[in-house]
Amino acid sequence: MLANPNNLWKESHVSKREEFIAFINTLKTVSPAITDEQRIGLLRQAGQQYGLTVDAATEILKASGLVVGEGVNYFKALGLSIAAIQNQSETGIANLVKTAHKKRYSASLRAGGRIRPDGKTEEQWRTLLNQARDTLQNPQKRLEHIASLKDKKHSLYTESTSSILDDMALIPTGEFQMGSNDEKVYDDEKPAHTVYLEAFYIDKYPVTNNQYKTFIDANPQWHKHYIQKGYHNGNYLRHWKSNTYPNGEADYPVVNVSWYAAMAYAEWMGKRLPTEAEWERAARGGVEGKKYPWGDTIDPTKANYDWNVGEITPVGNYPENGYGLHDVCGNVWEWCFDVYDADFYMSAARQNPISGVNIVEQVINHTLNDKLARVLRGGSWRIQEAFVRVTNRNAEVPTFTLDVIGFRCAQSVTL
Repeated sequence: MLANPNNLWKESHVSKREEFIAFINTLKTVSPAITDEQRIGLLRQAGQQYGLTVDAATEILKASGLVVGEGVNYFKALGLSIAAIQNQSETGIANLVKTAHKKRYSASLRAGGRIRPDGKTEEQWRTLLNQARDTLQNPQKRLEHIASLKDKKHSLYTESTSSILDDMALIPTGEFQMGSNDEKVYDDEKPAHTVYLEAFYIDKYPVTNNQYKTFIDANPQWHKHYIQKGYHNGNYLRHWKSNTYPNGEADYPVVNVSWYAAMAYAEWMGKRLPTEAEWERAARGGVEGKKYPWGDTIDPTKANYDWNVGEITPVGNYPENGYGLHDVCGNVWEWCFDVYDADFYMSAARQNPISGVNIVEQVINHTLNDKLARVLRGGSWRIQEAFVRVTNRNAEVPTFTLDVIGFRCAQSVTL
């Protein structure tokens, strides 16, 4: 007997509703309060990604107990954290704020007259960015703003979640199809298989030169001239002069970093590298069964690949995917946590798979003794479109550095 199509629709609808409820519950564990703009963004996401009506999504938000209507966090608006300015001189703070403001203001100008996911127009968003810049560059106003964020009434701020909220996307718990069955792809991408992942956070952008400099300034052992020989192949940060990135490239992805160095940065930030499965799920942006986050075709308006620009571009130059991530296809290859295994998909666990040692903490604690090749994903600006697909896999030994290899970080959600 054939299934009733109406029943199938209802089952699918219920499933999507439950997925959205799980997403909201995960969000609540991190931030029990949201702004009205965030509420608008969640309502839009409920419709676009989960197929829910505004009324249904509103009902779920009300039932969740999320508090709506908190004040503006200027650090979050500029993609900074309070921790990032600690131990910085006023000149250093001013430079950080100026760079962050320029990056987001420029991106807003390029966006034209669209309505943002938070409900603001781009003009309104630029006004807010200016307010954030002026407040955080003024020592007295900055202290007053930090004090307001630490007020218990402003529950968007907690010491434990401030780094999470800055330029990271929350990827909800759920299943996705990893890999491909396309006969034209490489054998190590096969077979397509169902993977279940717990919720996690991942950086919206690859780590930039400016962010990495903050790390090495605080950790001299990772300076260009001090790093131990066993942790790189001789080209570590080779384009930097001493310990300063090239002029005008603060917002470019940091490159020529080994897996060891990427792991060290991530640990210092209280994060880690994404597993290969996490990277692919996040890169897909909720789009299943396609070569790229947006479909089966690619062109130079969507990514930096195949020499169509001729060089690396600053992060955020290309449209975000469905999860809010930029530059997952092209620009620079990205290190992943896993050991590379060409046959891994044939026998991988279906829940939270990791190739190699499956205990994250054990790998982190023994990072610098690990010599096995590690996974690279995403492709680069000088590689053909076939290699920037979301399922394409690559690998290098952990000492390897190259001017087209960077990384982004991830973080587990503690429920």
